[in-house]
Amino acid sequence: MSSGFRRAVALVTIFVLLLFAGVAATVRRLWQPSSTVSIREARPPAPLTPITAAVPPPPPLHDPHDLWVCADPNNMPFSNAKEQGFENQIASLVARDLGKTLRYFWEPQRRGFIRVTLKAGNCDVVISAPAGFGLVESTRPYYTSTYVFVSRPGRRPPIAAFDDERLKAMRIGIQMVGEDYGNPPPAQALAVRHLTNNVRGFTVYGDYAQDAPQRAIIDAVASGDVDTAVVWGPLAGYFSKRSRVPLELVPVAPAVDPSGAPFTFQMAMGVRRGAVASRAQLDDLIERRRADLHEILRRYSVPLVEDSGQP
Repeated sequence: MSSGFRRAVALVTIFVLLLFAGVAATVRRLWQPSSTVSIREARPPAPLTPITAAVPPPPPLHDPHDLWVCADPNNMPFSNAKEQGFENQIASLVARDLGKTLRYFWEPQRRGFIRVTLKAGNCDVVISAPAGFGLVESTRPYYTSTYVFVSRPGRRPPIAAFDDERLKAMRIGIQMVGEDYGNPPPAQALAVRHLTNNVRGFTVYGDYAQDAPQRAIIDAVASGDVDTAVVWGPLAGYFSKRSRVPLELVPVAPAVDPSGAPFTFQMAMGVRRGAVASRAQLDDLIERRRADLHEILRRYSVPLVEDSGQP
């Protein structure tokens, strides 16, 4: 398998981690008003037939003075209906900079998220998507983050690499998209080292009835249910700071595993395919407001990787 193919798979996995962020397949859409959002009344979804599944609904008519953001109402630290996530804060910055009124199209981030949000014309922008993600018109990256090892303090030196011999005797938490442990970058790195028996999987679906469904993997480290976990940086940084016990985060090294699995990813915004003017407008904003964007990310303890590849 080529390194390019592995990176493509990993890019999709990162977006899936964002899109699936704790959403059960049976959960219906949540439509909850917020202080800055004017949300249309919920409509029951039409039954999916071969015709309705293939043809998206006609795009709604939006006021050009509004900025409609596609977002999940229960996906901290990224977004929620109370606008407490860092994507909510970034969306607010973008709307103010563009002189537009911020509105949200709330949709649980799961399979089909782009189809029923951007592609259907229900909203204008996704605040976080992997740079170069093929389903959207991707802006220039505005931050780079990394997977990290999350552990309780006291182990010296701390776990920082998959070749650490101590991992052979440890329970290792990872987030998984499917049930075969075959898709996230940590799963690839563990598999080539024959450590799959040490894995404790945490589904990215989580329990959507709870606030912040994805924090379970961090809570497992804090409680000692696992010895360490390999977690996407924005998620790990936010919930580790809010853990009831101190936790230590160490970026995975090297940034690209010898197996070909990458552990750092550039993140961008995404608009509808072909919306070149909108992309250019956001590219300009990102260039001008990069320091402000990074300040928001730091407030949420997002591990940022500089161009040199060092956090």
